[in-house]
Amino acid sequence: MNSIKCGMAALVLLGSTAPALAEDIYFTLYNESSRSLHYFYASPSVSSNWGPDLLRGGHTLSAGYNGTVTIADGSTECYYDFKFVMGDRSETVVEEINICELGSYTIYD
Repeated sequence: MNSIKCGMAALVLLGSTAPALAEDIYFTLYNESSRSLHYFYASPSVSSNWGPDLLRGGHTLSAGYNGTVTIADGSTECYYDFKFVMGDRSETVVEEINICELGSYTIYD
């Protein structure tokens, strides 16, 4: 899997709604790890590029906290790859997550 992905999405701290195909997708991201999340990227699994950091503006998601993720890239794809970059600079890539059926996602150590 390439480490470069392209797409548009945003981390928004709002309530979530049920996902719909070709509409905005919302899910709650829980950080149950012992480290802060400094960068979060998501893109359709069929893409070979990462998009912008979803924690725009230098924000972080501290350990023990959560936020609502909004993916509003106009894609009709359900399977996305996620890339997490933690405060200690460790990276984790998780492939082929069905965001159309995703109510929440939890990061663990």
